[in-house]
Amino acid sequence: MKLFEFSPTRSIRVRWTLQELGVDFDAATVNLIAGEHRQPAFLKINPAGKIPALVDGDVVLTESVAIVLYLADKYPDKKLVPADLEQRAQLNRWLMFTATELEQPLWRITRHTNLYPEDKRLPGDVALAREEFTAMAGVLDEHMRGRQFVTGNTVTVADFVLAYTLDWGNEAGLLGHCPKLLAYMEEMYRRPHAPPRIAAALRSIRA
Repeated sequence: MKLFEFSPTRSIRVRWTLQELGVDFDAATVNLIAGEHRQPAFLKINPAGKIPALVDGDVVLTESVAIVLYLADKYPDKKLVPADLEQRAQLNRWLMFTATELEQPLWRITRHTNLYPEDKRLPGDVALAREEFTAMAGVLDEHMRGRQFVTGNTVTVADFVLAYTLDWGNEAGLLGHCPKLLAYMEEMYRRPHAPPRIAAALRSIRA
């Protein structure tokens, strides 16, 4: 099994899942800054030129949420996804909530502050995205009242996906009004197999 990753990105979700599973894997860094994701060798793996990507024998997967679900299903004894139908539906619910209601505003902020050429950046969209993230983070903050994990009583891949996304939001200064989410995120990153936080990953690539 081989993970194509770049440390500050959503590949953290996949690395976290692999480390929690305790399975052997090879890691290949795809340097986005150097443009390696646009090279023919990588485009054969993911024509979209995005990471993460996972190669497991004949299986080639992209999209971090799809990959972590595949890994959890491949190793059911680790119980990183629930077997119960209703609990699995709740896990899917919060995975989709994270990917749509939280991640998408963060992407808009990132694109319009760092990625797009300055003449294409829209400050107004940044402001709207910050408002949208804040509102949805408030919904999740209330959901986490009295909970250790996002769904059920044990950790699942939804927690790895969510904790990374909250770390991203925290880097953008958007979690100050959500004490329960901050506490949950900090606790998740104290797990023995947790990966480095985004800030640490950024420092490592700048060193």
